[in-house]
Amino acid sequence: MLSVFADGGDLPWAMAIGIGLFSLIAAIGSISRPAVGDRVTREARLWALRHPWRFALYPALGSAILLYPVQLVLDREGVFGAALDALQGGLAIYLITAFVAMTLKGRGQTSLPGGR
Repeated sequence: MLSVFADGGDLPWAMAIGIGLFSLIAAIGSISRPAVGDRVTREARLWALRHPWRFALYPALGSAILLYPVQLVLDREGVFGAALDALQGGLAIYLITAFVAMTLKGRGQTSLPGGR
């Protein structure tokens, strides 16, 4: 994905940016309001805020999987070049999502001791 920023302007670049932004917005939106939703949704959001590095794996892997065919077919990178570009994009999504989840970690903590 780092090479995507340097190239700029063509269809694979636009698709890679779209996939990356979709993954980031979906991941951050899913943890932004941990107290809203049913019990299972709240617990999942609180788990994500307590484990930001594990949570960040899911959008990162999803975006890497979606970036691979874009790089392979549309950008004609080759099998290994497309895999490397997809992994770079996934790593960028992983780091950004984990950092944002860590900054939102305070929203998942309760004010009462013992989690009540």
